[in-house]
Amino acid sequence: MEMYFSFIVPVYNRPNEIRELLESMMAMDYAKAYEIVIVEDGSSSTSEEVIKSFDNSLSISYYQKENTGPGDSRNYGMQKSKGDYFIILDSDVILPKNYLSKVEQFLSTTFVHCYGGPDDAHQSFTNLQKAISYSMTSYLTTGGIRGRKNTLGKFQPRSFNMGLSKEAFHASKGFGNIHPGEDPDLTIRLWKLGYDTALIPDAKVYHKRRISWKKFYIQVNKFGLVRPILNQWHPETAKLTYWFPALFLIGVLFSVLCLLFGIWYFIALLVGYLGLIFIGATLEYKNISIGFQSILAVLIQFYGYGKGFLKSYYYIHLLKKEPEKQFKALFFQNK
Repeated sequence: MEMYFSFIVPVYNRPNEIRELLESMMAMDYAKAYEIVIVEDGSSSTSEEVIKSFDNSLSISYYQKENTGPGDSRNYGMQKSKGDYFIILDSDVILPKNYLSKVEQFLSTTFVHCYGGPDDAHQSFTNLQKAISYSMTSYLTTGGIRGRKNTLGKFQPRSFNMGLSKEAFHASKGFGNIHPGEDPDLTIRLWKLGYDTALIPDAKVYHKRRISWKKFYIQVNKFGLVRPILNQWHPETAKLTYWFPALFLIGVLFSVLCLLFGIWYFIALLVGYLGLIFIGATLEYKNISIGFQSILAVLIQFYGYGKGFLKSYYYIHLLKKEPEKQFKALFFQNK
């Protein structure tokens, strides 16, 4: 089955990241034609000059529009594209040279209308970025429960590295206006329409994620706020595993309380778990500093997500508030 791929990349005030992404595309070993559609989502610092420098090397379509969020920008890009299979990327990723070859190889033998791929930290990333990457991808954290399944059907792709057929896009009408959370929402709606999803293990990207502890906290806190909303919209997909960071947060508070009464067993379990994080990250990156920073990354991740999850659950599921009114900042208004 011949496919013409269109990369869809929304960008918001990140011209330097777009340069790195386009440079990695130039280095790919894929010999067939493909296009790149970049959608500037109301940026004040645009990527126009950067993109012009690649005009003679890559097939790029560049669009500027008002700020309506990444979901709507991806939809806009897919509407403008020429391909029959879209590959959606965040602007802060770098592609390995064999990325598109691996995608085509998988889809030509096991076609699915939607796929996702894993992410990792590039060797050029900072120690902080590597620590955050470890926190978000390790089997010792939520990375082990976010749907790393090789089987067809129930893998939930993430929009930093996601493929979607033109047919599935038109059937589902693409992403909604919630952010973050627009990617699992789309996936669940695709399942309801009868489309399968899959993980392509070899379709890896290098994902920078956040570049400061503050930005990382804000991101994971929003992830926590979004999940109870998605559970309300799609109650059949709610799982106990989504409670893990919140339960971890409650467990830490319980452990500290027990320690005040001379019961050290629970705090010892916590220290042992954080020790495993340190050992795992240190061995993976062969760097003690990253090991220590990974402990901080895990604590920020669980605290931020858990706090957001409990807050959202309280308002959405207990007080029955409307998500769009209670958490206006999570919803973009399409213009």
